[in-house]
Amino acid sequence: MSLQVDTLLLHRSEDAVRIQNGFINRVFGWMTLGLAVTGFVAFGFARNPGWMVGHPIIFLALLGAQLVMVITLGAAIRRISPAAAFLGFIVFAALNGMTLSVIFLTYTESSIAQTFFVTSLTFGIMGLYGWVTKRDLTALGSLCVMGLIGLILASLVNLFTRSSRFDLIISAVGILLFVGLTAYDTQKIKRLAVGVGEGVLSEADSRRAAVLGALTLYLDFINLFLYLLRFFGRRK
Repeated sequence: MSLQVDTLLLHRSEDAVRIQNGFINRVFGWMTLGLAVTGFVAFGFARNPGWMVGHPIIFLALLGAQLVMVITLGAAIRRISPAAAFLGFIVFAALNGMTLSVIFLTYTESSIAQTFFVTSLTFGIMGLYGWVTKRDLTALGSLCVMGLIGLILASLVNLFTRSSRFDLIISAVGILLFVGLTAYDTQKIKRLAVGVGEGVLSEADSRRAAVLGALTLYLDFINLFLYLLRFFGRRK
């Protein structure tokens, strides 16, 4: 009898690990796919920059559409189907690629490539730290979110002051904030993965949560990349 119980518990443990690993693979796989879509779209649109230079209203409309999509996707994630959530994420990544194509007009391609490499390395190191550390990073995450609000306000002020020194400070603070958020969000996804493995979420809710996790890490990566580019990038 004891052997049967031990065998049953072993199977349940193996199933939990398999489900947990599947969730983690979806999150990081979909994040990587989103980054790939953004990169391909950005490079493609950068080859024909006339639409950006001659039609600033379209560019602003795309920025507005991205903001609306992020807010809408986050608010409706529990009500829409997993497929719709995933499609929304991919569409957002493509729109983001269109607007990010402007960096090819401002920075050298070698500088962009080098910054992407540094971003990947930094993101990987902080993600690994968030994954393996036993320290609760909730306080760090809350601090970074509050700092992000201040960063947005400071960026709005600098739109009018146009201070290059202030812009450099904003970029440095932005790097620090998204380095911290990367570790915090990774730890949060790890904890969620454990809950998924224990059957806390249904299969559909698990897939929705994976999309939201992928979007969160995607935004961490993109913003870290942009702030690093603003701080270290070589302009044309």
